[in-house]
Amino acid sequence: MFVVFEGIDGSGKTTVSNLVAEKLAAGGLRVKHLRADGKFASSVTEAIRDLGRDAKNIELVPEAEFLLYVAREVQLIEEALRPALASHDLVIADRFLFTAQILGSAGRKLSREWMQPILEQAARGLAPDLVVLVDVDPVLARARRKASKIAARDKRAPSRKGLAGVGLQHRMRQGYLELAAGSPERWAVVDNEDALEATVERVTSLVREARQSGSPTALRGFRAERAARPAPAPLRTQRAAFDAFLRWIDQRSEREPRVSAYLLSGLFGAEIDARRRALAERVPEAILAGLSGLDDPLSWELREQLLEKFPAAVARTLAGLPAEHVRARELRLALESRAAADVLASCEGLDDAASWGIRDRQYASHSEQVVSSLATLAGERAWLLRDQWLKRVGNGLARDYEEAKTACKSVTGLDDERAWAVRETARVAAPVAALASLAGVLSPRSFSWREESLHRAPKVVMASLRRATEPRAWVMRQAVALDCKEAIDSLDSLDDAEAWQLRERCADLWPSTVAKTLGPLADGPRGKALVERQLEKYPGNVSLLKHVAAMYLGIHRLKNPGGELDA
Repeated sequence: MFVVFEGIDGSGKTTVSNLVAEKLAAGGLRVKHLRADGKFASSVTEAIRDLGRDAKNIELVPEAEFLLYVAREVQLIEEALRPALASHDLVIADRFLFTAQILGSAGRKLSREWMQPILEQAARGLAPDLVVLVDVDPVLARARRKASKIAARDKRAPSRKGLAGVGLQHRMRQGYLELAAGSPERWAVVDNEDALEATVERVTSLVREARQSGSPTALRGFRAERAARPAPAPLRTQRAAFDAFLRWIDQRSEREPRVSAYLLSGLFGAEIDARRRALAERVPEAILAGLSGLDDPLSWELREQLLEKFPAAVARTLAGLPAEHVRARELRLALESRAAADVLASCEGLDDAASWGIRDRQYASHSEQVVSSLATLAGERAWLLRDQWLKRVGNGLARDYEEAKTACKSVTGLDDERAWAVRETARVAAPVAALASLAGVLSPRSFSWREESLHRAPKVVMASLRRATEPRAWVMRQAVALDCKEAIDSLDSLDDAEAWQLRERCADLWPSTVAKTLGPLADGPRGKALVERQLEKYPGNVSLLKHVAAMYLGIHRLKNPGGELDA
């Protein structure tokens, strides 16, 4: 029997499929999992995956990307799947050709007529007996991915798919659900928002039944058992939304404390603090990850409490605190000898004597981090350090990804000829970093670069246009807003007519983001009406609940609230 698990990134399909494989093997079946413990059974497939994932390949066109996804599955099919089917009772695959199909059609909007013959030739008649779609809200999936990276201290760069923004995951989820609805005799949709153990038990039972009675019969019984999730009641007030958010956090904290900690990032206040304090005992690094830039009493208490055990994580929380903040300055100096790289990261853009002292002392041993911390600094002192480092790097700037990325980070926000010379050279090795370095740069030259990459990396382009009100910025936002949530993110606190038009146009596409971008505007009549409308229509959207919770707490009025309020 051949069973495939599908789902968007972060849905939990790899975890679920591995646990199901273990349970079935423990029951006496000969089971082969083609991606046991997250690693493909074929090293060639793994290499093809890495090629398609690498964000350095920004120029990869959707058609070529589709063919790469097909190629990795063909290699796995011929090298591992067909032999396993001949020698095992059950073969489980984490992804199949459906991934290429959904990424191509729903994600990149390629023609089904062009893709279908390729998919058929790739499969050569092979089809799974059962497909398990592990389904989850993309907001929760993203929170799980973020929480997982914190737990694993994963510093890998985001994948190339991430350049499209979170809208890609929303479109792919919808594509999967439509594919499942069209083949009910083969596809099972499994809600993975609740306890993992319950999900694994349901799927294990389904596979056992499918082996005994066939997939169509097993699936009829599986759907009959599935209880519909009750729709949440509309919410009328910010306080009601705040209470709903706290209930969600409390329920999630029992089984996924890191996810709860991630959703609490950027928030503070009495009722929030009680939960932060409790979670800090269980998942301290996850709580610390949400303290960046926060200046409230509990955030400082947690920094001091966790300082000895997690010096690097504590140092990272100082990012966003201004140069004149005495307590932050003193803590940077205290941590310098123990977590120099992270202290330097927290000095990004700071032009005070203490930050320069740290740079001068650490340059010999942490030159890349020192140079990165010069982002937005245009003075001669900054350029002396940059030029010193660039001279040492030499021709490597056009070849070495890490050095090119460092150089681009260093000139972020700068629009002079020296900065552009660095960007031009480094762009060859680190095109995404070069594009990201345009944040705050609004010259005609910068817009030309953005236009070249708008449809390949809309997330990065939109992030560079945060609060920009130039005519070309509005044109770009309009071009991608329906597919790219980050176009709405870039409207942060803007009160222009164009901003309100985009919020209203996208209120049902990105319900939480339009509320998040209001900032102090949430207190005005138009902002209040928009928030009330969103709460009434989307009372179960946890991201919306979080942003309305920030409004209830008054955090939206702060000029520099700190923390990562995105969800």
